[in-house]
Amino acid sequence: MNECSIAIVGATGAVGQVFLNILEKRDFPLKSVRLCASERSVGKKLKLRGEEIEVELATPELLSEVDFAFIAASTAISRELAPLAAEYGAIAIDDSSAFRMQGNVPLVVPEVNGDDLDYHEGIVSIPNCTTTPLVMALKPLHEQNAVRRVIAATYQSVTGTGAAAAQELRDQSGDILAGKEANAEVYPHQIAFSVLPHVEPFWDNGYTNEEMKMQNETRKIMHAPDIRVSSTCVRVPVVVSHSEAVNVEFSDAISPGEVREILAGAPGIRVVDDPGSNVYPTPIEAEGQDDVFVGRIREDIALDNGIAMWLSCDNLRKGAALNSLQIAEEILERDLLLK
Repeated sequence: MNECSIAIVGATGAVGQVFLNILEKRDFPLKSVRLCASERSVGKKLKLRGEEIEVELATPELLSEVDFAFIAASTAISRELAPLAAEYGAIAIDDSSAFRMQGNVPLVVPEVNGDDLDYHEGIVSIPNCTTTPLVMALKPLHEQNAVRRVIAATYQSVTGTGAAAAQELRDQSGDILAGKEANAEVYPHQIAFSVLPHVEPFWDNGYTNEEMKMQNETRKIMHAPDIRVSSTCVRVPVVVSHSEAVNVEFSDAISPGEVREILAGAPGIRVVDDPGSNVYPTPIEAEGQDDVFVGRIREDIALDNGIAMWLSCDNLRKGAALNSLQIAEEILERDLLLK
């Protein structure tokens, strides 16, 4: 792969920091890197591969000088910068929800639908951090036995909201343990020692935006518009890694052993499944790892042709930063750069 120039927008944020860590250790063909953030972070210096790099603003001139712009910022910033990057010949790989459901923008998990990159027009979206592990587990199974229905409950870490939420969890935990009252600012209620069945705003149908993302994004990524997905997304007092309890109804009967065998051969999946020995995925185990961990694989006794399973995945890595970098690697492998 040819060396390329990149910009990281949101380099000082939670996802941006993980992206830099992955870039440090991964053999990505890097020619140069520009680190971008908001005005309050301009001038700050971050280390990458032994070099101190100064944070700057993402200007049109800067975007014209790079091959990839990795955007891990707000939806508003993505709407402004992603089209601008594409206009100047860069490929924007965007972590926000701004373009995910736009028809001409591929929504990509490389292990699942890398072929969709062939029709990119300068912007590629990555899925929501709950959708990614779900489709990673569903796709290899769907190829063998069509998925008809998915019912999921998520257990989402606070870093899915951002660094401020992680700090709020730490502060609240300390205050409560010290006998003080917890102060809630990021979330509408206390998150420490509690759970909130509320991730993003509610729709008129009673589902949240996060829950509707899981349905709509799963259908788009898997090219399966008829899959029915119902989820309940829950915020839990965990710093890193999302987990999901997933119940899947297939078109035909399938055994837990068949599911284990299919998933064990799937890229990016690690089967961790020996409940009798207390072996199953946990968010702590998934933290800092690239794979989606799958366990508690068993027959769903309430669904015809049903399987129940449990997933854990580092939401900052495969749920965000790693997936973005893998998309860039796939684009280079397929020779799809615009410049």
